[in-house]
Amino acid sequence: MNLQSKDIAYDGPGGPFIGKLHWDADLEGPRPGVIVSPAFRGRSAFEDQRAEDLAALGYVGFVMDYYGGGRTTESAEEAHAAKDRLDADRPALAARMEAALGALKSEPLVDPARTAAMGFCFGGKSVLDLARQGAELCGIVSFHGILDRAPTAPDVPIRAAVLVCHGWDDPLAPPHSVTELGEELTARATDWQIHAYGHTGHGFTNPAAKAGAQPGFGYAPAAAARSWRTTVDFLGGLFD
Repeated sequence: MNLQSKDIAYDGPGGPFIGKLHWDADLEGPRPGVIVSPAFRGRSAFEDQRAEDLAALGYVGFVMDYYGGGRTTESAEEAHAAKDRLDADRPALAARMEAALGALKSEPLVDPARTAAMGFCFGGKSVLDLARQGAELCGIVSFHGILDRAPTAPDVPIRAAVLVCHGWDDPLAPPHSVTELGEELTARATDWQIHAYGHTGHGFTNPAAKAGAQPGFGYAPAAAARSWRTTVDFLGGLFD
């Protein structure tokens, strides 16, 4: 195994954008590609590690940029402000996700007929919005994502298979929003599943999210491990 990475620039509404590609250079030929959509702070070591994990599985992992210019911050205040601006313009968020998917499909290492996307927190919302656009990709995975459907989302079939990994105690996605998502997916998607983890809150996949620091938030190692195993199986089913 020879894991490599590089930054790539790509265009789109609100761009230019800077993402990061991860792959195994020992493999030959085009292979499946998977977008990794970051949490609200933008790309961090956590998302790069997830993309590297995907590369180790034989995929191309692509950490996308939805703020432009590769913007990221350690300041929660700055991150919330940037997230709130984009969250208030869901068509722009969807367009930026579609730009990232186009960039991934254009990479020579990637088989454009075999692509997927995963996202964490606000990134989980963004990959759901991508699927809601009727985008042509095989599947999406939302980890502790925000589940609400934008009023501007088109009334079109969801082509992608959908996996939602959810902490039942997540205050940002309470039980009624899970039920509403299930009803939406039943009406619009042919292949969907929601996994809810008990006594688990928002940010459960990220070791940097300290458990107990805020009610309903924090890393949950068992749920993190279970959700990743489920994701590996899910992607294998999409691409094998």
